[in-house]
Amino acid sequence: MKFVNPLPFVSDMARSKQFYSEVMGLRILEDHGDFVRFDIGFALHDGKSLRQTVFGNASDVDRPYGRLNLILCFEIEDIDSAFERIAEKVELIHEVRRESWGQRVFRFFDPDRHIVEIGEPQ
Repeated sequence: MKFVNPLPFVSDMARSKQFYSEVMGLRILEDHGDFVRFDIGFALHDGKSLRQTVFGNASDVDRPYGRLNLILCFEIEDIDSAFERIAEKVELIHEVRRESWGQRVFRFFDPDRHIVEIGEPQ
């Protein structure tokens, strides 16, 4: 068995696509309208469309998709430059800090309030 990728539900594909490509700097490999896959294996799916596929019901859930129970983790060599480039464009959870395991990271919310973490490579 091989793990392929996380697939977060998003409420506005255009907004999320712009966020992950322009703010995060990810390159789009595939764009099928309701599904977008980036060059690092990360992908997004329109929430209504994915609810229809998975549950057979496209109705929206009355709460946000990001529920503070999942962190999307990314690594980058120059975390300080990434922080300078991204921090003003997002809702920060916290600035760059060193965690107990030694890695420097910062965290913020994406447009659907999924937690995003960017850290130095371990």
